[in-house]
Amino acid sequence: MLEGQTCLVTGASRGIGRGVAEELGAYGADVVVNYRTSEDRAHEVCDHIEDDCDGRATPAQADVADFDEVQSMVEGVREEFGGIDVLVNNAGITVDKKFENMTREDWDRVMSVNLGGVFNCTKACFEDLCEADDGRLINISSVVGQQGNYGQANYATTKSGLFGFTRTIALEMASSGSTANCVAPGFVATDMLETVPERVQEKILDRIPLNRFATVDDVAGIVRFVASEDAGYMTGQILAVNGGMEW
Repeated sequence: MLEGQTCLVTGASRGIGRGVAEELGAYGADVVVNYRTSEDRAHEVCDHIEDDCDGRATPAQADVADFDEVQSMVEGVREEFGGIDVLVNNAGITVDKKFENMTREDWDRVMSVNLGGVFNCTKACFEDLCEADDGRLINISSVVGQQGNYGQANYATTKSGLFGFTRTIALEMASSGSTANCVAPGFVATDMLETVPERVQEKILDRIPLNRFATVDDVAGIVRFVASEDAGYMTGQILAVNGGMEW
């Protein structure tokens, strides 16, 4: 159980982030549902947690790429719930193009959210995580960071960058007893996958030994485990949740 734990999940208004927020709430955590623009969806997630999960939840607007906004969000969380025990860095974007057509703006935009946002949120929460009895930093990466993917040089770079970041922060947090781990999902059945042409989806399925896409619940359950006391002796690890895909 996660009762008494304050969990901040970035990009939590939809997709994997929403599933993670609801899973943590179902296990008793106080959940902060971060969003950038999807205010109505964020409130829906909070309502679900409070009505169906008997947890406490609050929406928190901030663009993770903006350090001042992140700092303000974290200060607001402390006022309402106290220090942050669990940070799930989930927020991310894609701007997919072949590298020959990718502009520096395309590159920088993805870097600023997917890596810059992780820096901003971790920096703002770092002291809380180290002071928590069971501090947990959980970064959401991707199998794309392990394998690469056609047309996603920027996205793949940010997701592989999380491996080195996670390992380093795990070493620096270790003396406090807090942990840092990385969850790397495979291809998950979300609205993002729905935009992929059916013929491409079929090719992806051919590479997955379990012969299905992951569900949001598949990923959320692993994140909940990593956030729990049961994972207290695991740190600096990459947990591949990809149906058996090699990398």
